[in-house]
Amino acid sequence: MMSIATLRRVLMLLLLHAPGAALAAGALGFGDARHLLNRTSFAASVDDINAFATLTREQAADRLLAWTGTRVGTPAPGWVNTFESPRRVRGMSEDERKAFQREQFEKGVELRGWWLTEMLTTPSPLTEKMVLFWHNHFTSSLQKVKSPPLMYRQNLLLRRHALGYFGDMLHEVSKDPAMVVYLDSASNRKGRPNENFAREVMELFTLGEGNYGEQDIKEAARAFTGWSIDPDSGEFVFRRQAHDEDVKTVLGRSGNFDGDAVLDILLAQPRTAEFIVSKLWREFVSPNPDPAEVRRIARMFRDNRYNIKVALRALLVSDAFYAPQNRAALIKSPIDLIVGTLRQFRYTTGEVTPFLFVSRQLGQDLFAPPNVKGWPGGEAWINSATLLARKQLLERLFRAQEMPQPAAMPMNRDDGERVKGIGKLGANGKQRFMRAMMDVHFDANRWLSQFRLGDPLLARVVLAADPASPQAAGAQGVDVLRQLVLDPVYQLK
Repeated sequence: MMSIATLRRVLMLLLLHAPGAALAAGALGFGDARHLLNRTSFAASVDDINAFATLTREQAADRLLAWTGTRVGTPAPGWVNTFESPRRVRGMSEDERKAFQREQFEKGVELRGWWLTEMLTTPSPLTEKMVLFWHNHFTSSLQKVKSPPLMYRQNLLLRRHALGYFGDMLHEVSKDPAMVVYLDSASNRKGRPNENFAREVMELFTLGEGNYGEQDIKEAARAFTGWSIDPDSGEFVFRRQAHDEDVKTVLGRSGNFDGDAVLDILLAQPRTAEFIVSKLWREFVSPNPDPAEVRRIARMFRDNRYNIKVALRALLVSDAFYAPQNRAALIKSPIDLIVGTLRQFRYTTGEVTPFLFVSRQLGQDLFAPPNVKGWPGGEAWINSATLLARKQLLERLFRAQEMPQPAAMPMNRDDGERVKGIGKLGANGKQRFMRAMMDVHFDANRWLSQFRLGDPLLARVVLAADPASPQAAGAQGVDVLRQLVLDPVYQLK
């Protein structure tokens, strides 16, 4: 006869796996837990979904936010504290400059690999998602900054503040050396103001387009004069002799403002909080923010000194976040797709170089957004070329066990040449690339062992909604899994 304790365990398992079930009043249940974890991480395991299914919305959000941190577990490249002065580069011969450029390219690849490795291994995926979010908000690009150490420092800055206080981050990133270079602050001086930073800090970082005037930009640019970078150390410096000390008028306020005072004026505008909350909404909830909800959450955001955790928590416990119409409503970015797939299915990888180039092919090159506005995201991720490349990636990954050749990329004779930039890795670049792909492995039998044969839970874990295509009759094991990841719904979250 079954004991009461055993019966309770059986009932617990049935409830956890029952569609839409919750263990107690207010508990998420399996479907909502899966939705939460796949929006706030790159992918969720069955164990994590089951653990969160027993929590309320508030408990789940609090647990996720408690797991976030600022430290990186992946060792940094050895060169990150070595800044190359532009003066030294200008004095190089042509051959020395070419060798230096190749070295910088290799450092850029290594820097991208460092961050991608952290995304793949971090115990707090939400931290990495927020660092990536801010990297696309406070955009800088290695292509213009031309210094991997400065881009590394900026990543650490965004990491420190990713779930801290937006105002503190705004002040620090505005003086960040990579940002100073990227938005030409070093050439902004009294009598010859450069308006690039002043324009972008209003349009892209705080207020949003249409909430300031051209005169506000001109006046703010004068306030930021003198913000520069030491060419020998790569550190921020304020050059007082280049600063405009006269009175400026910005958004209706007048005074002898410096750059920090202008940033405080921008933070005092209600529109700044609404602009940031709207971007967070599009990242985590849906493509179309609800104006009334945005205003409500923005008030909480401002009232709590722009505490990012307060705004994010409010989004994650909202009815809109869990609304049926907002499920499978967001398109996975290339990083979401790559990191999510590798994490979801517990792939083992060696060097992650192949996936850096896959991500670039799909339109998302880490540390190199396309322009000052960053990656547009959403439907822009998908076109005929990228959709085909996404499908090819997934086909190769899930045919790995039956193919003797590497799994991570479409494998033709000319692949090494076809992937943009691979030749810059040097004479052995293609061989290095191919060896790295050989290290990619998926243990399908082990991963599938957590599901019963024909278990409908498999599709509920892998897809954000019901599959768009019918499953082939008689498919079993990895064939079923392959059909699911090749279903169009797998591109959504």
